[in-house]
Amino acid sequence: MLAIARALMTEPRLLCLDEPSMGLSPILVQQVFEIIQKINEERGTTIFMVEQNASMALGVAHRGYVLQNGRIVAADEACNLLADEAIKQAYLGG
Repeated sequence: MLAIARALMTEPRLLCLDEPSMGLSPILVQQVFEIIQKINEERGTTIFMVEQNASMALGVAHRGYVLQNGRIVAADEACNLLADEAIKQAYLGG
């Protein structure tokens, strides 16, 4: 969270985050994603995030891209990716 705070000091239009939930407890993961969503909503900052926790990421995203072996295999609005049965089975554990 310190890295995010430091980045926000420059008032960026784009914030790039690599695995913001890595190594965090489930409670902290929830808080980090709430903060990321607030940054987007309140500051209007675009967030580009790479995240293994696809369900959480898509839960706060407007748009999502699914990569497999370095290639985009699906791209759509996040809500559509979350609702897609093939995506659920292959990537979301569902």
